[in-house]
Amino acid sequence: MKFEALPLKGAYLVELPAFADDRGDFVKTFHADNFQQAGIDFTLSESYFSLSKKDVIRGMHFQTPPHQHSKVVFCPQGAILDVIVDLRKDSATYGQHYAHELSKANHLAYFIPEGFAHGFKSLTDDAITYYLVSSVYSKDHDTGILYSSIGYDWNVDSPIVSARDMSFVGLGEFDSPF
Repeated sequence: MKFEALPLKGAYLVELPAFADDRGDFVKTFHADNFQQAGIDFTLSESYFSLSKKDVIRGMHFQTPPHQHSKVVFCPQGAILDVIVDLRKDSATYGQHYAHELSKANHLAYFIPEGFAHGFKSLTDDAITYYLVSSVYSKDHDTGILYSSIGYDWNVDSPIVSARDMSFVGLGEFDSPF
């Protein structure tokens, strides 16, 4: 695994080891020792995935304290444009975003620390987004900010967005607990 520090402190782009032969593909998505050697303290508590149609936008999601979590996110099928936003009030990059394509073809993942919002736009039909998270789901702490309020051009005319995601407050109105 190769770890590239991103401009938002504590976040990393991770190149996942991948091998292909006539049988198909093999991709290692997590290795605790590699993360520790990169200085990343991550304990896996839960995992899940979403399957999205092209032009679906999901986000910008996170859990609030005391159930906040860090995430490892990757796309084992199709392609997504993955976006993170720093919500840590004392951070020099508070409110700033970073975006990168994650896909089956590029074998890239994000490590997203606590205090970040996360979302993505599906670039292909049937894109799978897989999440490894450091805390379990807590309905009372699961929330988000409005995807269109972060100053990012999602480059889609008619996104498919859930009513829940459309109900989130904008970044400017959000009182960050991080």
